[in-house]
Amino acid sequence: MKAVRTIAELRNEIQNLKSSNEKKTVGLVPTMGYLHEGHASLIRAAKEKTDIVVVSIFVNPIQFGPGEDFETYPRDEQRDLAAAEKAGADLVFLPSVETMYPKATKTKIAVSEVTSGLCGASRPGHFDGVTTVVAKLFNIVQPDAAFFGMKDAQQVAVIQQMVYDLNFNVNIVPCAIIREEDGLALSSRNVYLSTEERKQALVLSRSLREAKEALEDGQIRTAGEAKAFLTAKIMDSPLADIDYVEVAAFPALTPLAEGENVLEQNGAVLMALAVKFGRTRLIDNSLLHPKGE
Repeated sequence: MKAVRTIAELRNEIQNLKSSNEKKTVGLVPTMGYLHEGHASLIRAAKEKTDIVVVSIFVNPIQFGPGEDFETYPRDEQRDLAAAEKAGADLVFLPSVETMYPKATKTKIAVSEVTSGLCGASRPGHFDGVTTVVAKLFNIVQPDAAFFGMKDAQQVAVIQQMVYDLNFNVNIVPCAIIREEDGLALSSRNVYLSTEERKQALVLSRSLREAKEALEDGQIRTAGEAKAFLTAKIMDSPLADIDYVEVAAFPALTPLAEGENVLEQNGAVLMALAVKFGRTRLIDNSLLHPKGE
């Protein structure tokens, strides 16, 4: 595995790896570092589906809003390099902010509608930063496939929409949420949680699991009932501060009307949560499929 820091180096190394066969495929795993098993699962998926795996590690300043944790976002380069190599990466791209944004960027990519709810509502401008940096990475790496975790299901939907609308020649591969044994969705931000906050954060995966079971058992049926069920379960945890609880069509992310039957939809339905425990904002979700799918 090689680590490179400039765009020219990265492109040269990709060409070197393709020199024996131009038909070798390239897989990209974009990350903000502080790699965990969730990232490792993406790298392994890329290794299975493509010939050359590029992992980018870049804490992207333009997707952080005022008062968010850009300066304190966890970083550990040596740990990340070891984790990427162990998972099977061929190249790791470690650009500086100056490499990615040598001048103040005057061009941003904004996806509408899909970004209006969920995290897009509480983090204005966040997804403009995500789509802009991902588009830059696609242009730099020219991957055949890019791998994203479904923990941030809205991000997956937004990237898919951008790729479709702008005719990027890249296949977006959504990958399953990876959880701790106790159910907590893996996140680089989990390191912020105190012992008690982490314990109480388990309510997120538990409430989603119980809501899914209640829907399948017919105890609840509508989107309004599902949201009320989730909200009540989460509020049982004293430290939980709910940002949103939503039930929406996926990937359009159009919220279901309160009276709509969740399991009678024509496509997939996303139950999505964002909840703060202390200073740490966590997201989680469950993707439901209609009968017969």
